[in-house]
Parts: sequence; C-alpha cells; structure tokens
Amino acid sequence: MLDEREKELYRRARERVGAQRSFFVHLITYLLVNLMLFILNAVSRSSGSGWWFFWPLIGWGIGLFAHGFSVFGAFGLFNSAWEERQIEKLVEKEKRRQAGQ
Repeated sequence: MLDEREKELYRRARERVGAQRSFFVHLITYLLVNLMLFILNAVSRSSGSGWWFFWPLIGWGIGLFAHGFSVFGAFGLFNSAWEERQIEKLVEKEKRRQAGQ
C-alpha cells in the first residue's frame, strides 16, 4: 500500500501528465486548424486579395505559447525536477529549523 508521500507524488505526476497531454492536444488542434485556414485562404484567394490566414495563426500562437509556458516553464527551467529540488530544500531547511529549537 502507498504511504501518504507516495500518494501525493503520484497525484502530482498524474496532474503533470494530464497538463502535458492537454498541451499536445492543443498543439495538434492548432496545427490542423491553421493548415485548413491556409488551404482555404490559398484556394479562395482571388487576384489582389491578401493573405489573412496568418492573423489567427499569430493570435492563437500567442495563446499556445502561453499554454506551453505554463506546462513546461521557461525552456524546462521550472520543470517538475526543479520543483522537486525546491521542495526538498524547503523540507530540509524546516527539519534543521525544528532540530535547532
């Protein structure tokens, strides 16, 4: 049977995997929809009319970037390994503080 710490680690890992899955579903949707918008723009483009497909590409891309940043952090700097190290540091600091009392 899992102790409380293992249960918490499992719960956090499950949440992290869910967030990553959500990002990749978002990415695939972004790519497919914007490909369809590009094709629609290319096929319906008459002489003299411009390209408009890049406007939703840019706007949605900003949202996708924000989603990726929230899931993966700044180039992985704030990933789960970093988070775990910070937690361990704080736990050790608290143990030393309590031992000193």
